[in-house]
Amino acid sequence: MRRFIDLTRVVEDNQPVYPGDDRTRLSRSRVLNEDGYNNHRLEISMHSGTHIDGPLHLTQSDLYIDQIEIDRLICNGVLLDVRGEIEITLKPQYEDVVSEDSIVLFWTGRDSLFGSEDYFLKNPYLTSEMAEFLVRRKTRMVGFDSSSPDRYPYDIHRILFKGGCFIAENLVGLEKLSDSEDLEIFAIPLKIHADSSIARIFAAVR
Repeated sequence: MRRFIDLTRVVEDNQPVYPGDDRTRLSRSRVLNEDGYNNHRLEISMHSGTHIDGPLHLTQSDLYIDQIEIDRLICNGVLLDVRGEIEITLKPQYEDVVSEDSIVLFWTGRDSLFGSEDYFLKNPYLTSEMAEFLVRRKTRMVGFDSSSPDRYPYDIHRILFKGGCFIAENLVGLEKLSDSEDLEIFAIPLKIHADSSIARIFAAVR
C-alpha cells in the first residue's frame, strides 16, 4: 500500500521569512461566539515557508504559476542525500540515479535550522555543472529542505528556470523518504496569478 508523507511546513502567523521579505500575518478575523462563524485572514509572500519558484521570479519569462499544467507537478521522485555538503557537485553515480523527467529532492538535513540566519544565508548550493546536468535530464523540479539552490546573484536559479525546471524551497522531513525506493512527488501550488506560490508538497511511498 502507498503511504503519504507531507513535506510541507505549516503556515502560521509570523513564521520565519528570508531576511528582507515581508512577514506572514495570519489572524482569526471572525469568532464563532461573536460573529456566528469562524474565519481567518492571511497576508503572505509567495516565497514564505514551503513554496515553488516559477521562472517569472528571476527571468523574463511570461509564465505565471497558475498557467503550469498540473501534470507537470506530479511525477516520480529521486532523493539525493547531500547532508554535510556546502557545494553540491555532480557525482558519477548521479548519471544512474537521476532519471529523466523527474522531481529531484536534495536532502541537506538543514530543516531543523529553519528560522536562523545560517539557514537562510549560509545554505548549500548547486554548482553550475550540477544544475546543467539536471537540465539535461529534463528535471521537472528540484526541491530542498533548505532556503535555496544557490546564493546571490542566483545564477543557478536562472540556469534551472531557462531549462524548464521549477524550484521548491523550505521542505521538511525528507529523512522520512530515505528508505523508500519508489517515490511519487506531488508539488501543488495555489492556482494564483503570480510569479511563484506557497505550496503543499507531499510524497507517496511504498
